[in-house]
Amino acid sequence: MPTTTVLIDKLLTTVVQLKASDLHIAVGQPPVIRQHGRLKRLDTKVLVQDDTTALMKSIAPDRCQQELQEKGGADFAIEFTNGNRFRVAIFKQKGNIGMVLRLIPSKFLTFEQIGMPTAIPRLITRPRGLLLVTGPTGSGKTTSLASMMNWINDSYDRHMITLEDPIEYYHTHKKCTVNQREIGVDVPDFKEGIRRALRMDPDIILVGEMRDLETIHAAIEAAETGHVVFATLHTSGAASTINRIIDVFPKEQQDQIRTQLSTALIGVLSQTLLPRKPDGLVAAYEMLVVTPAIQNLIRENKIYRIDSSIQTGRKYGMFLLDESLFKLWKEGLVEKEELLMRASKPQDLAHKIAQAERGLLTEEEEEEDEDVDEEDVDEDEDDEDDDDEDDRPARGRYTRGRG
Repeated sequence: MPTTTVLIDKLLTTVVQLKASDLHIAVGQPPVIRQHGRLKRLDTKVLVQDDTTALMKSIAPDRCQQELQEKGGADFAIEFTNGNRFRVAIFKQKGNIGMVLRLIPSKFLTFEQIGMPTAIPRLITRPRGLLLVTGPTGSGKTTSLASMMNWINDSYDRHMITLEDPIEYYHTHKKCTVNQREIGVDVPDFKEGIRRALRMDPDIILVGEMRDLETIHAAIEAAETGHVVFATLHTSGAASTINRIIDVFPKEQQDQIRTQLSTALIGVLSQTLLPRKPDGLVAAYEMLVVTPAIQNLIRENKIYRIDSSIQTGRKYGMFLLDESLFKLWKEGLVEKEELLMRASKPQDLAHKIAQAERGLLTEEEEEEDEDVDEEDVDEDEDDEDDDDEDDRPARGRYTRGRG
């Protein structure tokens, strides 16, 4: 095996040319890319400790190298050629240096391209409230938020402040004034960033990640005090997201937080990315729009009933993840095995697909989840604005971007 030095520029050029989303650097194997959701080894030398260390030092700022030594890892972003940027995670494993570099798309994707639920434009133009974008790592959260921010920037005059670790998409001043602050560079942490942002005449505050109790509390209070707050969580599903937020707090504070969250929260967008046939990626979503009925469920600690409210809340733009996955299968965009791995209730979804394959589902049954317990839906929903438009998402194509 030749011992030619592996150069980071050549590896990043390969990622861009092959339209891969990620580059993995680890001792004991060649560099690996993730292309269309699949991992592929590059045809180059097996990396040794000196290789990964040299690659890390060629791109990591001194402050991040110091953080790596002190804490075992660091995150930052780098500029590459032709406007391409990468988010970089460096870390130690088995005493060696490893890296994962994610390509940040150089262009913003439209709502149509990513299949954004049509409830989103209504929510993000509210005068106040907390909108959460959730999903596992690599599910496209960053891309979705960037698309929302860019849409607002094109359409409305707002002051937007982002708190990111690190900054990924660069927003220019269009109709909006946009100030982007990087954690560890421009501000020490998310909590301090939110506190400072409230003194900067903001309309919209983006919190890159709600990692701890202090940040979550600060984000909720910012939404309560008349600002729109976007934030992300590594959770799947609207109900589990709400439980996660409440469970972060001590028992004696949870009743108060339920009340605050019920008034501050305006929506939860949960998402996951799947390999699209024949190539590329496609997003599946779950959309919760907070209605008065759902506010009551949150206050009364009846989170277990939220899924039923989502099922009957289509006129408000709500739908469950498994409904979105079923539509992707029906449209021939995703392999059945892929979507069942991401389903909330894989057995129920597999049964529904089997019924559809045998032609045993009526059109109405295909469009709606069966056996909704109407008693599980608060009567308050009947009193809300009756808008019968079907707000389920159009299906777009994610070619890149796995925030």
